[in-house]
This record gives sequence, C-alpha cells and structure tokens, in this order.
Amino acid sequence: MSFLSSPDALGGASQAASQAAAQSDALADARRAASAASHAAIRRRRTRASQWHLLFLAVCVLGPLVIYPLVRLVLLSLSGAHGISLHAYATFFGNPETRGVIGTTLWVLVLSAGLASLLGVALAALLFFKPFPGARLVTRFLELFVAFPSFLVAFTLIFLYGSQGSVSIALQRLFHLQSPPLDFLFGVGGVILAEVVFYAPFVVRPTLASFALLDMRLIEAARSLGAHGWMVAWRVILPLAWPGIAAGTILCFLLTLNEFGILLVLGSAHLVTLPVAIYSSATVDLDLPTAAAGAVVMLAMSLSLYALYRQVNRRSAGGRR
Repeated sequence: MSFLSSPDALGGASQAASQAAAQSDALADARRAASAASHAAIRRRRTRASQWHLLFLAVCVLGPLVIYPLVRLVLLSLSGAHGISLHAYATFFGNPETRGVIGTTLWVLVLSAGLASLLGVALAALLFFKPFPGARLVTRFLELFVAFPSFLVAFTLIFLYGSQGSVSIALQRLFHLQSPPLDFLFGVGGVILAEVVFYAPFVVRPTLASFALLDMRLIEAARSLGAHGWMVAWRVILPLAWPGIAAGTILCFLLTLNEFGILLVLGSAHLVTLPVAIYSSATVDLDLPTAAAGAVVMLAMSLSLYALYRQVNRRSAGGRR
C-alpha cells in the first residue's frame, strides 16, 4: 500500500492522465479538422455546381432568348451599307417627327403613370388603414388583376364605355339622346384611362407591403399628441413608407413606358408613341435598322428606370432588415 501511494506512483499516474488528455485533444482536433475539410469540400462542390448551373442558364436559356436577340438588335441598329455605321441613329433622330413622338411618349407616360401611382397609393392606404367588409377580397382581386393582359382591359372599356358599349347605350336610352353620350375612348382619354386602370394595382402591392412594416406605435403616439390624419400621413407614414411607394411608382413608370397593347387598341393616328413608331417603322416602312435604333433608345430608357427601381428596392429591403 505504501508503494502504491508513493510519489513516484502518483507522478506516473498524473503523467498517464496528461498523456491521455493530450491524445484526446489531438483526436478532437483531428475530428474538427476533418469536419472542417469535409464542409469546405461540400462548399466547393456546391460552388462548382452553382457555377455550372449559371453557365447552363447563360448558354441554354439566356443566350438564345435574351443575349442573342439583344446583340442582334444592337448590331442591326449599327449596320450600314459599308459595315458598321450610325446612319440608322442619324435617320431616327434626324426625322422631324421623332421629337414629337418622344414628347408624346413622355407626357403620356407622366400623366398615366402619375395618376396610376396616386390611385394605387390611395387604394393601398384605404385598404390598410380603413379596412371595410370585403377589403381582403379586393386585395386578392388586385393581385389577380396584374396577371391580365393589358389589351383585355382596353377591350373591356370598349364594351362598357365605347360609343356602342353597354353603359353608353343605357345612358342614351335613359335620357332619350340622339347619339351615344360617351365617345372618348379612341384617343388620349381612352389610353390614359386604360393605363391608369391597368397599372394602378402594380403600385398597390408594394405600398401595402411597405405599410405592413410600419411601427403602429409611432402612429398612435403621433395621434395622441394631437396630430390629425393628414399630418400623420405626411410626417410619419410617408417618410417611413416612401421606399416601397417609390419602388412601386418606378415600376409603374417602367411598365407604362413599354406599354403597347393598349396603344394598339385605343390609340389613334394622332397618338403615336415610341413603341408604336418602332412598330410602324418595322412593319409599315420596312426600315429595320431605324426601328432597331429606336428600340435601342427605348431599351436604354427602360434599363435606366430599371436600375433606379433596383436601387430603391434595395434601399427598401435594407430598411426592412
């Protein structure tokens, strides 16, 4: 017993325990290293797989459907009799009617998209802050409405408010008129009405999403301090929700700029916008280089609006985070 409890024996036991602990630590370090290597290998495989997927999308999907047509469009706009030339752009901008077409496009865009944005924000505010029976159903309908083709809205307005539409005929019979009282659709009034009706729902959804992130305690605090409805809206709600409202408004402007179906159905000969002018140059005049030049100009305008939309949407997402 004295031998077992001697200092040499105790020292040997402690040395063996320390060696065992060191071996255990070494095994744990080896396991951690193996686990880290395994995770790193998995990450590398996932990275390579994502790169291959991206390459597949670029070559098999984006290449033939997006990249190649855009490259061909730009090359067609730069084609000339003796190679690359800016003759198509000179013809497009040198046409005396081009300035009027661009001016018409811009004022129709500002008027239609501006009214659609105001209507969309007002509808979103009504649905969120003043809910009524059936508000949820209206919201779902507005979400479904964005899936409709734009020309369907134009034809619906013709069937309702055209000179031979049901509402116009009903008013004529009700008031015993000699001619239908409504005759404004085929022109500026009809185009603006159809675009406002069709594109206002595109503003409602981002605005509702922005309202849903508001801290209602701030609104209640403002009201408790005596702020009336318009002051709360202007001083509290609008500064907090403006990124979502701005994103929806820019999206509305972008979609309205590229609108063609409503203009083709309701536009008259005196309302020629840039999409209609491009279509006319390609199909009526058979001047494909000039049409391509106009399409490139319109594409640059659309990409500028899209870049602004992405920036505002990114800022809105950063605010939500």
